[in-house]
Amino acid sequence: MARDEAVIGCTGELLIGTRGPAGPGEVHVRVRGGTETFLAWSDEPLPKGATVLVVESRGSRQVDVIEWADSLDAPAG
Repeated sequence: MARDEAVIGCTGELLIGTRGPAGPGEVHVRVRGGTETFLAWSDEPLPKGATVLVVESRGSRQVDVIEWADSLDAPAG
């Protein structure tokens, strides 16, 4: 299946934590005016509920993610 370019750069929340190289989790991504679910792969394990950024599409509804913190949500220091 072809890469899904629309999902790259979108954020989402992990419904099932990733296990790093040991296996994927599942992410709910805000894309195309709604939300869609994808298998999520990451280099390091990430916990359920983590906010992530999609950095690559593997096709077949699979994406690579990294942990993401929106700097606009950070408390003023």
